[in-house]
Amino acid sequence: MADMIPLAIRCHRVVSRSNRILPTLTHHHMTQTATRKYATKPAPPSPPTTDNNHRNDSNPPPKAGMANSKYEYTRTFEDPRRLLPNTYIILRLDGRSFSTFSATQNFKKPNDPRALQLMNASAAATLRTLTDIRMAYGVSDEFSFLLPRECTLFDRREDKLVSTVVSTFTGWYVFLWQRYFGGGDAAAAEEGEGESLRAPPSFDCRAVCYPSVGNVRDYFAWRQADAHVNNLFNTAFWTLVIRGGVSRRDAEAELRGTFAADKNELLFSRFGINYNNEPEMYRKGSVVYRDYRIPEDEGAAAAEPTLTEPLEWSEREGEEGEERETTAVPKFKSKTQKEKERKLAKKARIVTEHVDIIGDEFWQKRPWLLGNGN
Repeated sequence: MADMIPLAIRCHRVVSRSNRILPTLTHHHMTQTATRKYATKPAPPSPPTTDNNHRNDSNPPPKAGMANSKYEYTRTFEDPRRLLPNTYIILRLDGRSFSTFSATQNFKKPNDPRALQLMNASAAATLRTLTDIRMAYGVSDEFSFLLPRECTLFDRREDKLVSTVVSTFTGWYVFLWQRYFGGGDAAAAEEGEGESLRAPPSFDCRAVCYPSVGNVRDYFAWRQADAHVNNLFNTAFWTLVIRGGVSRRDAEAELRGTFAADKNELLFSRFGINYNNEPEMYRKGSVVYRDYRIPEDEGAAAAEPTLTEPLEWSEREGEEGEERETTAVPKFKSKTQKEKERKLAKKARIVTEHVDIIGDEFWQKRPWLLGNGN
């Protein structure tokens, strides 16, 4: 006859490392019916199978999350500032202490084509890396990157956008340095011996939101006008110093209070330099953008699609009695739409041009850069 074996389970109160008292079980007795003589050993567990056909995919292992520790409260100090929705975002990147850096690297004055081409190449590589960027404009040691108003990259978190753009650009700048300064191509070889990177380049970045197309165009017009003013002064200044043998202090004093016409006259009358014949890259800066048009040299008509519903916008504009969609309401896109636009952006050509962006012609021929804004 089976014996009655009394079993006693005694549980004690336990305190965890997080000072939380774990639940306890009350002391109790229970009986178990067993036959000592004929008791059988439990079967050993079956070894885990390695056959994928017999794997239970219906219950995948849980993903590891953040540790639930007493230190997790430190996350509450974070302040993920999100930029205003339904606005254009411009990320302006500027060289930090670049006067010292350019002197260390022996940049030519007033313009070093290798340095400018390296900046342009780094901006183009940044556009290829971050498909949300529509265009960028740069001059000297700065570049401004444009994100569309419907951009949701990083949920529009300012810290993420700023840090990603500046680190991506800086990484490409260092990575491509040897191509333009190390004698890696014919253009660099013509400029002289290669220059090794003697100091680490550094850039800062800021994000500014603009609510309308007019604001965005005025911003880029401001940067290009500023580029013209600065380059004209630098050309006159360094021509006086290098070719005229004037000290830097005297050159600055001679140019103080002069207008653009005075600087042009100085360059032409004393040094035979026609400023209008200077390379456009120096005078107008560089525009780097995604071009969705079919190249004319491929025998096809150049189309001008936009990223967001290229046909619908033109069709709505041509239909009589049709109420135009307002841009006051943000337009949310599905994952399918976003993925389609991302693929189109990757296929688009990255073009670098040195053209006027103050007038209307540039923007009218490339309507997809600003989208359907007001």
